[in-house]
Amino acid sequence: MSKDKTPIILAFSGGLDTSFCVPWLKQNYGRDVITACVDTGGLDTTGAAELKERSLALGAIEHVLIDARQEFFDSVIRHLIAGNVLRGHAYPLCVGAERGLQAAHLAEFAHQRGATTVAHGCTAAGNDQVRFEVALRTLGPGLEVLAPVRDNSWVREEQLAYLEQHGLPLPAQGSDYSINRGLWGITIGGRETLTSERSIPESAWVLSADAFSNPLQQSVHSVDFKSGIPVALDGEPLQPVALIEKLELMAGGYGIGRGIHLGDTVLGTKGRVAFEAPAAITLITAHRELEKLVLSASQTRIKDAVAAVYGDLVHEGKQLDLACDDIEALLTSSQRRVTGTVKFVLRPGQLFIEGVSSPHSLLAASKGVYGEAAGEWTAQDALGYARILSIPGSLQTRAAGD
Repeated sequence: MSKDKTPIILAFSGGLDTSFCVPWLKQNYGRDVITACVDTGGLDTTGAAELKERSLALGAIEHVLIDARQEFFDSVIRHLIAGNVLRGHAYPLCVGAERGLQAAHLAEFAHQRGATTVAHGCTAAGNDQVRFEVALRTLGPGLEVLAPVRDNSWVREEQLAYLEQHGLPLPAQGSDYSINRGLWGITIGGRETLTSERSIPESAWVLSADAFSNPLQQSVHSVDFKSGIPVALDGEPLQPVALIEKLELMAGGYGIGRGIHLGDTVLGTKGRVAFEAPAAITLITAHRELEKLVLSASQTRIKDAVAAVYGDLVHEGKQLDLACDDIEALLTSSQRRVTGTVKFVLRPGQLFIEGVSSPHSLLAASKGVYGEAAGEWTAQDALGYARILSIPGSLQTRAAGD
């Protein structure tokens, strides 16, 4: 037993791993456990109450809920939108992007309570262990970080047996799938995602299980952006968090944002996970279309290059790296004129951008009409421009002797 009697602060989700950690830490360290849930979305009032009830039933002396949804948007999601970040050109970093923020709150809470030890329920096989610990050790270099499941290689059956032997409540076992939910979307892992050949069954999807068997009628909507921030949905002004939550319900039933991401893990292996991100995919798609109207080609090229690096840093849990600050400054600057309205149509399995308008439209600023009439130039200007552009190719052909 440790001589340290300060409480252990445990990041708590209510799943099997963190449920197991509560009594195991109490028994093996002889210390009180305080559970902390940093809410970055996907947790309603009923779910929050059930989480607290479970924590206390497992033996925690206190459970704390920290609402970080707005902070999650302000510190991370707004930059993911500005960068149109899609890992592997498909996955909008649904779950994982919030781990750095959650770790930061965990470290701050430990400091407030005078605690010397924090714990998490991550395994040795996933990305989250790295994300949590990079942030925790950066923000709280003096904190002791415990990861009982990872460090003791506990498997699911052993954890269930431990809880049963001690007469403690078990987490819901009605599903064979691991589901993580946040403001930016949902990830779903199961036996099918352990290999690369198959999709998860239709019944395993959370938001879109009936999208194609019971299809909705198409609907037309609009989203307004102001300096890259979504500010209204169908003409109704909304704060970003509320807008994202409403859009998730609206687009989820159409199967928008459903996919399976195959890519590189933080540890260097390949990984695969199913995801549903209707709000993220809708906003990124709409935002990208608005940018096409208001940004120059050079702005887009530069922004796309740094946004890809930003996505990698967030994926790896390196949001505290000063390079992220630099990229965020560029992304924020790039959004100064990204203001306007995007109209879109929702159909089962299809998001169609119908049109876009902006007071900063570069298309409207030109006197020319693409494919129809010259504007700021004459026909002779166009001929001369084409001749100049052809010079490098002509010289290469001449030098080759052809």
